[in-house]
Amino acid sequence: MGWFDWMRRGNGADPRLEQWRKDWAAACLAPSAGQAEGLRDRLGEFGAGDERYEIEQEMLEGLEAVVELSAAVSASGLRPIVTGHRVVGLDRCFFSAPASLPDDPAQPSGTFLLTEARAIFVGGSRALTVPWHSVARCLRQDRDLVLVRTSQADMHRLRCNSFADALRAAFLVGEVTNRRL
Repeated sequence: MGWFDWMRRGNGADPRLEQWRKDWAAACLAPSAGQAEGLRDRLGEFGAGDERYEIEQEMLEGLEAVVELSAAVSASGLRPIVTGHRVVGLDRCFFSAPASLPDDPAQPSGTFLLTEARAIFVGGSRALTVPWHSVARCLRQDRDLVLVRTSQADMHRLRCNSFADALRAAFLVGEVTNRRL
C-alpha cells in the first residue's frame, strides 16, 4: 500500500469496516470462537489477503489468541510460565512479552511481566512495579494497557507490540485480580 492509498483510506471511511471494528471491540469484552469466526468471515469478504486490512487481520489474530487463552484457563486454570527474570522473585508469572512505556520521555523498550502479585516492566534505565492491590482499573486501548492506580491520580501505560499481547495481558490482569491468587 502506498502513502497516498493510506491517506485515501482514512478520508473515505468504509462503513462496513467501521462496523467490523465496533463488532471486534464488543467481541473483545466477551471473546468466543463463534464471534472470532464470524469476524474472520466478514473480513474475508472485504478482501482476503488484502494488505489494506493488515491491522484488522492483526486485531482478529489477537481476538483468536485471547479466545484460545480463555478456553485454556477455563479448562485448567491459570498456568504459570517459566521466566528467568530476577524481578519476578518467588511470584508465579503468567505473562511475559516485549513492551514499551510510551509516556516516558525515553520511551524505553523492555519486558512486560504479570505475576500473581504485580505487573512489572523491566527495560531502559528503570523498572516499574505496580502491585495489584494498588490497581483500581485496567483498560485496554488498541495495543496499550493502562493500569489506573487506586489514587486515580497515577496511571501507567504499557504499549505491547501486538494486539494479541495486549488482549492476553488484559485478560490475565482480569483473571489475576478477580481471583486474587
